[in-house]
This record gives sequence, structure tokens and C-alpha cells, in this order.
Amino acid sequence: YRGGSGPLHVSRGKTDHPLHKAFIEAGQQAGYPFTDDMNGEQQEGLGWMDMTVHKGKRWSTASAYLRPALGRPNLTTEVCCLTTKILFDGNRAVGVEYTQDGQKKRAYAEKEVILSGGAINSPQLLMLSGVGNADDLKHHGIPVVQHLPGVGSNLQDHLELYVQQQCTQPISLYKAQKPFHMVKIGLEWLTMFTGYGATAHLESGGFIRSGPKVTHPDIQFHFLPSQVIDHGRVASKIEAYQVHVGMMRSTSIGWMKLKSANPLDHPILQPNYLSTDIDVLEFRQCVKLSREIFAQKAFESFRGPEVQPGPEVQSDSDIDAFVRRKADSAYHPSCTCKMGSPSDPMAVVDSNTRIMGLERLRVIDASIMPSIVSGNLNAPTIMLAEKAADIIRGRPPLADPGVPVYRPPTLDTQR
Repeated sequence: YRGGSGPLHVSRGKTDHPLHKAFIEAGQQAGYPFTDDMNGEQQEGLGWMDMTVHKGKRWSTASAYLRPALGRPNLTTEVCCLTTKILFDGNRAVGVEYTQDGQKKRAYAEKEVILSGGAINSPQLLMLSGVGNADDLKHHGIPVVQHLPGVGSNLQDHLELYVQQQCTQPISLYKAQKPFHMVKIGLEWLTMFTGYGATAHLESGGFIRSGPKVTHPDIQFHFLPSQVIDHGRVASKIEAYQVHVGMMRSTSIGWMKLKSANPLDHPILQPNYLSTDIDVLEFRQCVKLSREIFAQKAFESFRGPEVQPGPEVQSDSDIDAFVRRKADSAYHPSCTCKMGSPSDPMAVVDSNTRIMGLERLRVIDASIMPSIVSGNLNAPTIMLAEKAADIIRGRPPLADPGVPVYRPPTLDTQR
């Protein structure tokens, strides 16, 4: 289920916090299975989450792949650049134009141009370069290189919200956010890369099914032994704990378009969140199922009053209003240059990540996913890039030994 010697380090949290243990135990008391490895055979259930953290530091793709390669004589890395245009000779990509320190520069490709700007920037750059819906491009005075209406369409994202409970014991991360404790935490991290500064604190969580007949987990939990307000922009007010919860397979599909032909203008994003009845119903389930876990015996010695949504939010209409007020992006935009077959008019790249109808141009990032994955985007996007690198280098696909994947014993029940 996993590699072992690759450049990407994966670890589990080491804080051993009692609230994390309570969350996992409460999940089992509510009838959900424990999973020892939600990225292995059994995704369904609650357990300990994996993090791309190594020796107390975020182990990003820059750490894993780029920095070890920076000394290679055949690699030049430019920073503080904004790519503004793909250069074409007919339908062949020959390079890119970019600005750096106020100067316009060009880089030419002997073999291929590869876009990895992410699900917002890659389609934006394609449209700025004349690849996209022809009518939209003409509206902005951009010469059409290739009519591909799927560019910028099919925008998908994960929404999430917080269900928060006051904690009756002073064990949450509330004190850790006070200046004196922050200094202590910072000094421990700087000297030893250990302690509260060496973890993302989202150390437990899980994946469950929203209802019977659902074949695969479609709700995700991240548990946090703290209260978060406005993504951390506002300091925590009380001793509390919370679960981040959201659905993995939203049926609401959005789009993005250019605001103008100016590369400095942010594109127009319309994610169409909660635009389908099924999404509204599933988010209502997210709140109810989270509350049910928090009501289990494992939280008995910690459980104070509910902070959010709050005890006054009980009816379906009240829960729906809370969801619309508080649901936020989980920062997983994807699918805006989706992979598909030549017969799909909305497909942008083929199965080899090449742009349809163009030569020497690929997109390799989360934008080429046909539909959003049932989990966070970081690891799947890295996997996708590893796979694409093998395709470019002509390496055969990795062998699939047909390892088993967990199936729930019955679909007649939700758990």
C-alpha cells in the first residue's frame, strides 16, 4: 500500500494528546471501525492521520524533490517570476514568457512545456495564451490558438466547517496560544525541532459513509484539540476542541474565467458551493454525525457546552442556515483541465497529460483530475506528478499486485 524508500517523508503525530484518543474512542463507541492506516487497505473508520512532516518540519515537494536537484548542471530555477504567456509556433508550444524584476523575459523549450501552476493558475495561463473557450477569448481580445471549452470548467473543491465543543479540563491548545507559552514552544522547536511546534495538531481523524448504500467513505473528519476562529486569524477564546468535517464527493460543479487579458488580474471564480440538494443534505449529515460522536462516553469527562453550531441550532433548516454561514473552502481546487478521452468535448488533457490538439504542451497538477479525490489533495497530486514523470521518461507503469481494498461488511447500514 505504501512505498518505503521514496523522497517523500510521511509521519504521524507524537503529542499523544488525550483529546485525540477520546475522539478515536468515541468514533468506535458510535459504531465506526478503527482504521490503523486510512491510506492503506482500509480508509473507512477513525484513527491516526499521516502528515508530510519530517523531523519537525513540513516536508514539501520543494524539500523532497527540488532542493536535492538544485545543484544539477541541467537545471535552472528562477524565482519571483510571473509566467504571463505560453509561446506557440502554430499549434506547437515553444516556450513561455514571464516577468521578473519588472522585466519581460522568455524561456524556450527544446522538448516540451509543462504547466504546474495548480487548478487556478494553469487554466488561467492557458486562457491568457489563447487556449480555452473561443467565445470567451475573443471577448477579451485574445487570439484563439485552440478552442477547448473545458479549460476552466469543471471546478471542484472540498467544503468544510467546524463543530466545536467547550472543554471542561485545561488540556486543549488554548494556553499554547498565549505569548509566554508560544515563546517556549518556539524555542523548543528552534533548538530540537520537537514539541507543539513540530506538528500540525490534526493528528486524528477519519473517513465515514454518509448513509446506507454509499459504497465508499464520503465524509472526512480532522480532529483538533483546540478552537479555531476564521482560519486562525482570530485568537482562540476558550478551552475547546473541534472537528473539521466536510463531504468528499460534492455534486456542485463550478467554473473559472478570465477577468481580462491582463495576467495580473485574478480570474473570476464561481465554485457554486451547495448548489445541489444532495450537497445540502450531506452537509446536514456532517453536522449531525459530528455531534453524535462528540456525545459519546469517551468525551464525558471533557464535554462542556457546544460552541458551534450552538445548542439553539437543532432543526434541519437551522442546520442548513449554519452550514451556509460557516462552510469554508478546504483549499482543494481541482479538475479545471480535466483528463478525458478525445470524444469528451470538455476534456483538456489526454491520458498522457498532453493538451488536446496541441503539441509539446502538458499540464501536470491537480487541475487534470477528472473528478475530485476522496481526501486531501497534497499526496494525490504528488502521486500524479510521479506517474506523469514516468510517462515522460518512457518508464512502464508500476506493477499492481492486486492488493485487496477494504469493503464494508454490509451496505444496508451507514456504519
